[in-house]
Amino acid sequence: MDISINKKNILITNNPKIFEEVNSNNIQIIYLPDLDFMGILYKARDYIHLCYKLLTHPIVSSIKPYETPYKSIALSNNNGVLDLESLELIEGSIALTKNFLDKPRRKLTESIDEDFKLIDYKLVVGAIESIL
Repeated sequence: MDISINKKNILITNNPKIFEEVNSNNIQIIYLPDLDFMGILYKARDYIHLCYKLLTHPIVSSIKPYETPYKSIALSNNNGVLDLESLELIEGSIALTKNFLDKPRRKLTESIDEDFKLIDYKLVVGAIESIL
């Protein structure tokens, strides 16, 4: 892994709003702006293989994976133990998202793009506040 992790909890995201506004002593933000929704899922899977476990479900809300470009996933270091439940969840989420890859994505206006950033932000910030 090319990124050094300094904290037990990490948040993988491509959402600039999270990168700009979340500052926590309890979680390290790994901001990957060049990755799409699927890329964030794959990166989370990479960390699960490195013995991290999911703190947030990879697919949340009623927004379909093809509708939003933003994804944020919180994970925690599992002390060298592969978490099979996390692996199963991320693999299922990847498979589900692959089903939507051929769906047409509508062009996002700046307003809609900002809404998707905010939705992802609210979902993940609410989740990590209750977890950490």
